[in-house]
Amino acid sequence: MAEEIITSGEAAAEAEAEEQNVNELRQIRLDKLSALQEKGCDPFEITKADQNIRSAEINARFEELENQDVCICGRIKTWRDMGKANFIDVYDRDGRMQVYVRKDDIGEENFAEFKKWDIGDIVEVKGFVFRTRRGEISVHCKEIRLLTKSLLPLPEKYHGLTNVDTRYRQRYLDLIVNPDVMDTFKKRSQIIKEIRNFLDGRDFIEVETPMLVSNAGGAAARPFETHYNALDEDVKLRISLELYLKRLIVGGMERVYEIGRVFRNEGVDTRHNPEFTLMELYQAYTDYEGMMELTESMFRYLANKVVGSAVISYNDTVIDMEKPFRRISMTDAIKEYAGVDFSTVTSDEEAQAIAKEHHVEFEKHHKKGDIMNLFFEEFCEDKMIQPTFVCDHPIEVSPLTKKKPGSNGLVERFELYIYGREMCNAYSELNDPIDQRERFAAQEELFANGDEEANHTDEDFLTALEYGMPPTGGIGYGIDRLVMLLTDSQAIRDVLLFPTMKSVDK
Repeated sequence: MAEEIITSGEAAAEAEAEEQNVNELRQIRLDKLSALQEKGCDPFEITKADQNIRSAEINARFEELENQDVCICGRIKTWRDMGKANFIDVYDRDGRMQVYVRKDDIGEENFAEFKKWDIGDIVEVKGFVFRTRRGEISVHCKEIRLLTKSLLPLPEKYHGLTNVDTRYRQRYLDLIVNPDVMDTFKKRSQIIKEIRNFLDGRDFIEVETPMLVSNAGGAAARPFETHYNALDEDVKLRISLELYLKRLIVGGMERVYEIGRVFRNEGVDTRHNPEFTLMELYQAYTDYEGMMELTESMFRYLANKVVGSAVISYNDTVIDMEKPFRRISMTDAIKEYAGVDFSTVTSDEEAQAIAKEHHVEFEKHHKKGDIMNLFFEEFCEDKMIQPTFVCDHPIEVSPLTKKKPGSNGLVERFELYIYGREMCNAYSELNDPIDQRERFAAQEELFANGDEEANHTDEDFLTALEYGMPPTGGIGYGIDRLVMLLTDSQAIRDVLLFPTMKSVDK
C-alpha cells in the first residue's frame, strides 16, 4: 500500500514538474512573440499564404519540378542546426518535406530571426526543388516567413504522444505528431467518398432526413431526449434513419440512401460510441437477397479502392473478401456452435429451460426468438471471422421485417459479420401496414414491461404504409466499424476524430 502511495506521489510530482516546464517554455515563446510584435512583424496579422503545392506532389513529380520554384506551407517538426545552414522538416497534410535554409540565401538579418523560431511554428517557404547529396528530395529556401507562432511545445520527439486519453481529448495534437492517425482519417474520408461513388453508380439518390424527431424508431436503442423550446415539445435525437427513408420509398424515390449521425443513449466501449455515423439505403422491388449482393459487391469494391486488395489484414488476421461470402441461417449457426436446434423448440418455456441449462441469462419477458438471439450472441458471434451473412432471424427481434414464407417465426433478415463483429443489418422490409401495427403493439407491450429499447408506434409511418410501399430491401451500415476494418484500427475511438469522453472535471 505504501508503495502505491509513493508511486502516486511520484507521478503527481512528475506531472507538476512537466506542467512547470511547459509554462516556462510557453513564457519564452510569448516573449519571442512580443518581440516580433514590437518590430511590427506580428505573424497573427497575416491573413493568407501563397501555398501552391504540397509535399506529396513534389515527391510524385520531382523530375518535372526539379529546379522549379514552389511555395509550401506547414509546421516545423524537426530542426537540424548546422551553423550557417539549417535543415528543417516542414509537415503539411500530406506529410514531410525537408527544407534547406542557408544564411547566404535569405540574408543575415532574416536568418538571425529565423534562428529564434521554434519547433511547432507554422511557416511559408518559397524556393526551388532539388535533391541533396544524400539523394533526398528537398526545397532550397529563398524566402521563409513565419505564419503562426506556436506558443506551446509539441510532445518530445522520440516518445511522441502516447497517452491514449490525451490523444482522444486533444485530437489536434494527435494529428500533428502521429502521421498514421492523419492517414486513418484521410482513409475514412476516402471510404465515405467511395460509398457515394458506388451507390451513385447504382442510381441511388442521397437524401437528408430529420435528426430531431418526436418518435425515435427503427432500432432497438434508448434515445437521447431534449426539449424544443419554440414548439414547447419534448423531442428525441434519432437512433436510426429507417422510418423517414421508407417514407421516401412510399413517395416513389425507389432508391435512396443517407449518410448521417445517429445517437443512442448507451455505454462506450471499443465498438460503441453514443453518437456515430450510419449509412442506410432502401431499394424498391428487391429483397434481402438483393441486399446481400449489394453488400458483398460494396465491401469488395471498398477494400480494393481503399486498401488496394479485397484480401486484407485485420489485427494480424487475413480477411478474404474476394471469395464469395459465407451464408448461414441463425438456426444453423446456433446448431453448429452451441449444439442446440431451435427449429425443434416449440414453446417459450422450453426455450427458457434450455437457456438455463446453458447458463444463458435472459429476462422473464423473453420469448423463444429473444432467447435464440441471445444464444447466437453468446456462442456464435465471435466465431464469424471471415465475411458471413447470418440469415433468417427471429421475428421477436425484427419488428420491421417481412416474415420468411413457410418458416416458423423467422423473418427475411441478415447481418454481416466480419472478425466477430456485426458490420451491417438488412431486411426484406415489412410493407404490410396491418402487420406493422401489430408489431408496434408488441413493442409497446415490451416497453411497458421495462424494455427501454423497444420501438414505439409511429402513426405517420403507418399512414405512409397504408398508401402503399412496394416490396423493398433495406440495409444499414455502421460507417465507423467499416473504417475500423479497412484501417486495421482496434477501437472505435481510433476512427472518430472527437470521440465521446467524460468531462475531465467529473
